[in-house]
Amino acid sequence: MIYSKQREWFEIQQYLPKKYHFTKKYQPSEEWWNWKGHKVHLDCFRNQKAPVKVILFHGVGTNGRQMSMILGGPLSKDGFETIAIDMPTYGVTEVRKGAVVKYEDWVDLACDYIDYELQRDDRPIVLYGLSAGGMETYHVAAKNKKVKGIIGMTFLDQRIKQVRDETARNLFMSRVGIPMAGITCKIGLGSFKMKMSTASKMSALCNDKNVMKVFNRDKTSAANKASMEFINSYSIYQPAMEPEDFDVCPILLTQPEKDRWTPLHLSTLFLDRIKKVDVEVVHLENGGHYPVEQPALDQMHDAILGFIHKVTK
Repeated sequence: MIYSKQREWFEIQQYLPKKYHFTKKYQPSEEWWNWKGHKVHLDCFRNQKAPVKVILFHGVGTNGRQMSMILGGPLSKDGFETIAIDMPTYGVTEVRKGAVVKYEDWVDLACDYIDYELQRDDRPIVLYGLSAGGMETYHVAAKNKKVKGIIGMTFLDQRIKQVRDETARNLFMSRVGIPMAGITCKIGLGSFKMKMSTASKMSALCNDKNVMKVFNRDKTSAANKASMEFINSYSIYQPAMEPEDFDVCPILLTQPEKDRWTPLHLSTLFLDRIKKVDVEVVHLENGGHYPVEQPALDQMHDAILGFIHKVTK
């Protein structure tokens, strides 16, 4: 499947401000990249003259096209090249037959894709991630060490009990369900799948009820199922560098003001430990976790635009 044949993103787009709508002349190109047998979908605004590339990561309730709509496309209008990756089991990426995807596969794939882009040319790369994609930008930067800046909508260290308690669907899922995923893997049932909306507070993904209805039936994003291996590895992932040692690049947190899933204090539990690089926080007025609201969308764009110019000059 390709996004030109998928309805859900188009329906979500109708709730965005008109200037964020794709047209015949303004829309991403769809590319494929092979990674270890996975046919990885890339949503791209290519521009060989662009001074900077921005690679976008979705979270556990979104996909690459949804990243292109709210940020990849707008940044392309500023002259940047943007690539939104559909991580395996999300979006329209085709998973290798028989593969059981773990969270570390997402990190390794992203690191390898950065290397792939740097082999093509030496333009600077900045990472952006929404939701779980925010922490993924950190994990990737800590391992790859070749990016100029990372931007996250959240930075959630799932190893912290408070983070799990507040982002899981309920306390039972946090204290019993997620640990049980690890036991399930140990007894050989790691390929068993669960809807991410069962494990997490997916109902808080978007504050617009009409958009949430679309998300809830989109199996390429919020209605996706994940394996016990993925849930377990996501909850215990050990970064290549702990925050106290992180010295790779500056960090920007774009925090939606009305985020009902991941409020600011959950990200600061992690970001406050980072002392070797600049950490900036920008608040997005009226924005939900996946923002479709103004002025949050424009504020996010403007903050990210300024950050990119600062870290790549």
